[in-house]
Amino acid sequence: MGDILNQLPGEIQVHIKGITKSSGLPDVEESYEKMAKGWLDKKTIFEEKIAEQNMIEVDELAIDDTKGAVALTYSGSLVVIGPLIDGFRKAGYNSIGLRKNVPDSMVQENSKLAADVVVNSPIEFETGPVKSTSSIYKIAVCEGDLQAIEQEEKISEVTVIMTNEFVNVNKDLIPV
Repeated sequence: MGDILNQLPGEIQVHIKGITKSSGLPDVEESYEKMAKGWLDKKTIFEEKIAEQNMIEVDELAIDDTKGAVALTYSGSLVVIGPLIDGFRKAGYNSIGLRKNVPDSMVQENSKLAADVVVNSPIEFETGPVKSTSSIYKIAVCEGDLQAIEQEEKISEVTVIMTNEFVNVNKDLIPV
């Protein structure tokens, strides 16, 4: 196995191999290494951007927690979960952009989580942009007691920044 792929946890390695097959890249070691490097780059971007926005990593977000969050999936997708307002959240899903079997981006107002959001488990929506995601690698929430509108702005801003940088990582993986 490759040097870069071996740096990833086993469950991520398995996921990388699975999404490589649906990306259009050849199902060979070199492709796994490219995808693993892209995943590591996205993990670094996620960690840097949430730190810059004074967001903190948590292991879970309870279904009834009023905070919003942004999550990084095993596949390198971003999931945006807005703060809980009147029983609903604005939620968004931004795929890694390389897979042919999932939408690139979807947003749905009035989303509802079906269960707590927990690291190493998929996010499931009762109503939302997708029914469920791949397992979650990292979750970040706003630090302190920000008002819902401030949380939405911060989460939206960091997601736009990360999504743009993720697109650049993808371009390096598969030049257009």
